[in-house]
Amino acid sequence: MRIATAVIGLLALAALAGCKSPTYGGGGGGGGGGGGGGGGPAGEIVVGNILFKSSHNGTQNPAIDTVAVGSTVTWTWTATGSVPHSVQSLGTPSFASSAIETGDGKTYSVTFTTPGTYQYDCAVHGAAMSGRIVVR
Repeated sequence: MRIATAVIGLLALAALAGCKSPTYGGGGGGGGGGGGGGGGPAGEIVVGNILFKSSHNGTQNPAIDTVAVGSTVTWTWTATGSVPHSVQSLGTPSFASSAIETGDGKTYSVTFTTPGTYQYDCAVHGAAMSGRIVVR
């Protein structure tokens, strides 16, 4: 339900901004990047073994997503087995980090209310699992 509300909010924001669509996807970096195309909605990130992967554009390690101010981003533990992971904010600006979680189906969500580029990684795996959220 929260995802549907976020999508409706993004569409309304786009209409108010002169009928321009918000930009999703990301720039390059770390062997990934590129915007456009992809399977799932922006703001959903898979926590896997051992990766963060954008459901919107498929970027991973770093998973890169661009969202509108006020958007909620959700990380979902998928096919992680018994390996622990977390979402750990790095640098400034920052957001509240998650606890270290084990097991599929765990989720962690953050609503981004301030523009900026937010870096994160896994407290267990460090730079091997990383991502970036660009909030505009």
